[in-house]
Amino acid sequence: MKIFITGIDTNVGKTVVSAIVARALKMDYWKPIQCGDLKNSDTMNVKKLTGGLFHYFPEAFRLKEPASPHLSAKLEKVEIKLADFKLPKSDNLLIEGAGGLMVPINEEGDMIIDIARKFDTKVILVSRNYLGSINHTLMSCQLLNSYGLETIGIIINGEANEETENIITSISGVPILGHVDTTKRLTKKFIDQQAEKFENILA
Repeated sequence: MKIFITGIDTNVGKTVVSAIVARALKMDYWKPIQCGDLKNSDTMNVKKLTGGLFHYFPEAFRLKEPASPHLSAKLEKVEIKLADFKLPKSDNLLIEGAGGLMVPINEEGDMIIDIARKFDTKVILVSRNYLGSINHTLMSCQLLNSYGLETIGIIINGEANEETENIITSISGVPILGHVDTTKRLTKKFIDQQAEKFENILA
């Protein structure tokens, strides 16, 4: 199984949800592109939050600048091509994107969503309830559908909003899988607790 975790925006909690889903489904983890904070990367954080129980593949690109991959690569005189990405050998792999679906990875027009399409993954979309999130979530669902990608569902990071979530599922047809509780401290114990909620839902 291959699952691609993406979000409706940059800071909606993709890495936290990635750790939860990886823990719930006992999946290996791979982030193809890391931009910025190389000493505290998303891969390192997921490994810490899941207790190092699985395999964590190295990023295909590790870029210093905390910016869009196309710009980070340009600043470091690195060229990113879709052909450069080789799927790690794993029967059960979670792939975490960088930013949202339409974040460019090069100046030729390839986007994060093209990585998901290249590997024909199923997708979990991470959302958060805020003013404007209906628009962002519905556009993301529509884009995934237009690319022929199967969206398993939406995970809401944070508090529920029944009216918002009802209209999203009604229009998109994509189910809300559940909610990640809010916390002041991200710990392995917290991830374990959240993973328990999603084990049966995602199985």
